[in-house]
Formats: sequence, structure tokens, C-alpha cells
Amino acid sequence: MTYTPSKERYDKMNYRRCGKSGIRLPEISLGLWHNFGSVDVFENFRKILWRAFDAGITHFDLANNYGPFPGSAEENFGIILKKDFCNLRDELIISTKAGWEMWPGPYGNLGSRKYLLASLDQSLKRMNLDYVDIFYSHRPDPETPLEETMGALAQAVHQGKALYVGISSYPADLTKRAAEILKEMNVNCLIHQPKYSMLNRWVEDGLMDVLEETGMGCIPFSPLEQGILTDKYLKGIPAGSRASKPHGFLRVEDVTSEKVSKSKKLNEIAAKRNQSLAQMAIAWLLKDQRVTSVLVGVSSEEQLNDNLKTLDNLKFNDEELKKIELILTGK
Repeated sequence: MTYTPSKERYDKMNYRRCGKSGIRLPEISLGLWHNFGSVDVFENFRKILWRAFDAGITHFDLANNYGPFPGSAEENFGIILKKDFCNLRDELIISTKAGWEMWPGPYGNLGSRKYLLASLDQSLKRMNLDYVDIFYSHRPDPETPLEETMGALAQAVHQGKALYVGISSYPADLTKRAAEILKEMNVNCLIHQPKYSMLNRWVEDGLMDVLEETGMGCIPFSPLEQGILTDKYLKGIPAGSRASKPHGFLRVEDVTSEKVSKSKKLNEIAAKRNQSLAQMAIAWLLKDQRVTSVLVGVSSEEQLNDNLKTLDNLKFNDEELKKIELILTGK
């Protein structure tokens, strides 16, 4: 089976400028955290990538440890790139990250120069790429000087192995300092990837202001709280869901009665907007123009299509926003 991309792919997507850079990203990007690993069905996620690109999704987000097993998402993505996208590389934004444990011993984790640059070399080999568009420090390392971690990112750019760099899950103060250090090395920090959703709003306590001040883009991950902000868990934990899988990151105890109660109330508002809960949760993030793109993770073309329908209704009226805020704050 061969893939021929849709000629109308760029007519179907809006693209937002990433901070103060020259890069624009699709309002919805595809994350390969789940469902693209060695335990998943190759032809299924291959078709997901086809559908995504046909819809104008040009940004595919990975990390060294994505799978399961770690590294297998990058390996599978590399195979699909070669099979289906070999002549389309310049139309793609491909990102990867390093920061979580990847191999045993003291040099396979966190934020040292040795780990980050060795990991990037491994990622490039797995994906059969000469460079990635964005290379992230996946998390801050409290024991490594920030200058060393940012120096490794800058070195990746200067070596031509990454066009841009970003950081993920850094608090506001470290984000500001990281941007300053990189600028001293003649590299701008393109983007920050925080965990951000209706149920996890830590970024609103200073981080978003820092991103605006430093000219950095923002691309939230886990916008649906790994499925809690969908209709999937409104009546319990179904078989085959992330919470039911032993290798998943969503645990049964994460699906709390409080979260489910909020989701049920939010679902009522979504229904009145003629949206699914998932669509409304993504739209709620995109209402802030400082958000460049939202990363979604899907296990099927149907889920991706549902998420893409978000773009048909991104506007909220004041009354809707007030009701949502009351639900989220519990006041």
C-alpha cells in the first residue's frame, strides 16, 4: 500500500506563529507518546500519520523513551518516514527529547551534556535523520548546572543536528533563566512543552507570562488528561482504555471521582456547543493566543478525526467561560 498525500492538506489547517520565531505550527499537532510503539499495530499508526498529514498536521512530536518499549516509537516513525514521507521532509516539523531514563548507568538520564548529545545521536539513527527540527530538554535536572544543559542544546544547533531547541516541564523561573543562557550562546529557545489542561493549570501561575516575555511558543501535552477529559471515563473504566493497560501512564487511581464529576459537568456544556468533551477541552486551550499548538495523542483515525473537528468551533462566549471556570475551581 502506497501513500499519496492530499493536495488540499494545507487548506484544512490553521497555523500559528511559534512565539517570536519564523516557525508556524498547526493548531493541532500529533504526539507519538502512546500507540506508536513495539506493542502497537504498525499499519494502524501508519494510517494515523497519513490522516494527520492529509489534514494539515505537519508537526510530529517524539522523545527518546516513547514506546513502549523505549525507542520503538522513533524506530517505527523512521520506517514510516522512509516508506511514505521520504520526499516530504521539508514539509515536516519533527521533534524529539531527552531527559528521562533511557539506558542504565549514570549517563543515561536527566540533563548532562553527555546524555543529551548521546541521546540525540541515537534518536537521529533510529529515525534515519540528519537533523531534527526541535530538540528538547525533556525535564529540568536539579543536580546539573542549567548552563551545561542549555549548552548541550546550543551545541546541537551549532552542530546542525537540531534547527531549534525547546524545554519541557520547566517552571517559570528556570524557563526564564534557560532562555537567557541560550540567548548568550546565540540560540533562541523556540518553545516550551508543558503539561496543561482544564484539570492541570499550573502554567497559568507565571509560566505563560514568561513565555510571552521571552518570545517562546507553547505546546501543551496531555490536553485531555490522558482521556479523563473525554466521554471515555464518564461511566467507569472501560476495557482497552489507557487506565486499564498495565504498561500505560494513566493509573486507575488517577481517575478520581472529583475529576469524573467535573468532566460530566463539562460534558454538558460541550453538548450545548455541539462538541464532544475532548473537542471543547482542546478548544479551551487554544482560546489563549499564546498557545501555539496543542499536542494530541490518538489510537485510531476516528479519534484523530474527532480531535480535528475541534477547529470548527474555537470560540467561547463569556457565559460559557464563566460556567467552565466555576466547574474547574469548584466555587
